[in-house]
Amino acid sequence: MRFSWTVDEDKITLKRFLNNQGVSRRLLAKIKFQGGTLLVNKQVRNTKFEVKLGDIVTIIIPDEGEHETMLPFESSLDIVYEDDHLLIVNKPTEVASIPSQYHKNGTMANYVKYYYNQQNYVNRVIHVVTRLDRDTTGLMMFAKHGFAHAMMDKQLQSGELKKYYHALVGGDLSRLSEHEMIDLPIGRDETSIIKRCVIEGGQQALTEYTLVEKNQDIAQVSVQLHTGRTHQIRVHFSEIGCPLIGDELYGGDLTKGLNRQALHCQKLVFLHPFTREELTFELPLPNDMKELIE
Repeated sequence: MRFSWTVDEDKITLKRFLNNQGVSRRLLAKIKFQGGTLLVNKQVRNTKFEVKLGDIVTIIIPDEGEHETMLPFESSLDIVYEDDHLLIVNKPTEVASIPSQYHKNGTMANYVKYYYNQQNYVNRVIHVVTRLDRDTTGLMMFAKHGFAHAMMDKQLQSGELKKYYHALVGGDLSRLSEHEMIDLPIGRDETSIIKRCVIEGGQQALTEYTLVEKNQDIAQVSVQLHTGRTHQIRVHFSEIGCPLIGDELYGGDLTKGLNRQALHCQKLVFLHPFTREELTFELPLPNDMKELIE
């Protein structure tokens, strides 16, 4: 895979210029030792070479090939967006994001591996950018090569990649505000290998929500995550006394006919890692949540 830039400053080392473009030391090492190339004005150069204003810098990244431990699993993908760098899909319920000791195959990562094989892509390593809980539906992003993954991970850490969810909550709805930032630290629940809880000394967790609509026993909330802790939305709404409908693990109402937590990743907003164009993708609610609202 080839990437090119025009140098916009004078007398800077090639290494520093590439670092400014998001090329990590790890990626430079891969280029150096695994068959890649660094070019300045079509001439092979090393990282100490000094580039000048107007030079054309090109990197050629070696193909990643297969991920030997990731098994393909035949299943159709609901593809929302795809280009040479990113793949965004609509994740269904009852499917884990990645293999684990509980779900070793049949996950979204396995589905994507099967899709890559069918398309005969040269890069078949699975790079998950945004994960979703097994029973959470909606937008899930994969990077199609390591450089794109690194660039999107930076956006995820800086907050440039914005994730918006729609949730249905119950409990004591009088405790909901019209708009609020929940700032409560989250850590592992010592009584469970799965469950998380609000705990002193836990990792900072910020969940912003806006009340969309409320009746006697169900409220719709629009949620934006500002951090990415495991089960963050579920833990925070349970802690304020308004657990998600159908969320058995965190005390949600199980009498509404929904056999999963009512949580849907509805919207992603980010800058394309290479064109720098702002992209927005949005999905309607899944049928089970729409039926409950209706």
